[in-house]
Amino acid sequence: MLRSVPARSHHVRMANFPDDAPGYLTIRMTAPVGPAAELADVEAWTARKEYPRILSAGSPVFGVARELPGGGWELLSSLSECYPQSAREHLGMLSREQAAWARDAGDTEAQQRYQALAERLDWEKIDEIELGTRYRVVRAERHIRSGPDGPEPPRSSDPDDDQHSQGLAKGLEPSVGFVMDPTLPTGMSEGILKTDLIQLLPPEGQVAPEVREDAMRVNRTHPGVVLLPAAFTVAERVAGRWRPNGMPDAPTPFRARDILSMHLRVSEPIERRLTPEQRTVYARAADLLEAEQSCEITVEDRFVRIIRVERTVRFGPDGPEGPRRSDRDPEDPIMVHDQRLRAQGVNVDEDAPIVLDEAAKEFQRLFEAEMARRGKPVPRFEDKDA
Repeated sequence: MLRSVPARSHHVRMANFPDDAPGYLTIRMTAPVGPAAELADVEAWTARKEYPRILSAGSPVFGVARELPGGGWELLSSLSECYPQSAREHLGMLSREQAAWARDAGDTEAQQRYQALAERLDWEKIDEIELGTRYRVVRAERHIRSGPDGPEPPRSSDPDDDQHSQGLAKGLEPSVGFVMDPTLPTGMSEGILKTDLIQLLPPEGQVAPEVREDAMRVNRTHPGVVLLPAAFTVAERVAGRWRPNGMPDAPTPFRARDILSMHLRVSEPIERRLTPEQRTVYARAADLLEAEQSCEITVEDRFVRIIRVERTVRFGPDGPEGPRRSDRDPEDPIMVHDQRLRAQGVNVDEDAPIVLDEAAKEFQRLFEAEMARRGKPVPRFEDKDA
């Protein structure tokens, strides 16, 4: 149901809910304000026509957010962790920081409370803590748009780093500090995308039954959705089919291009066992990628594209969704991992030198050469065989 409200905005009320439904069940759409917002809305609308299919981009990602006194939740990380435990370790770091601040303020009781919480996180899988305000591990789904020519590349309106910055330098992190609030208004195109994503379910028979059951359950418990700033990764077309190449999501197109360039010069020569002649071809492809600041390259018989990843966090009455029961969660808390290693006879207290095999030594050599080319020397590993 679409109904008019002041300030040229619209509310889309989700089906089967009353008119006085809570804010997370309503998608507010308003006209874009300013040229940048107008361009972003136009590009989003164009993408609906050129890349009409919405597909899963693979596994979810995790990060940490804190509840704000005035409403909404602020992201404290870029939502790039593949497993929940990595985000839980961020909660432990926050607990220790709070304990240190309490110590400096002379509040011994608070210091002990926060330190005890940090130590619990070393042993237990905890997804929410209280440090004067709530902090939570949050889960984001990842999707891509696809059309006749493949997955959608970055848009001109997507925030990006300065192309003249030195590679791998700290740059934009559009997600960090982003306030997730399903009651805030959004552009018409993004609002429609939200309604599309809310209805998506993993196809029956293509995922494990527990994954689909979790998705159906979350449709009831967390029916709202917040659209996050886009992320960027790499896909390649091989034998007419597109597939991800395993690179992590990057916060900007420039950073995705930077990682791809490093991949072509350092990782792929080892992983693909390239000949010297092939390495030269890959290095030239990386040179062209950097010189033209393009989003597509061809190297040998492979067509590679930097693609845009839409990410969403689901909301319910108590805020953003955390990890699901069906999510992969193979990592243990640090002290549980430590205890297991000790049981296996590993001396975790000994600062043993790292032993590199031949492939690792070759990777180190190529990595150091690439960082030197970029003017960023790195310290060497201490190899006991060196």
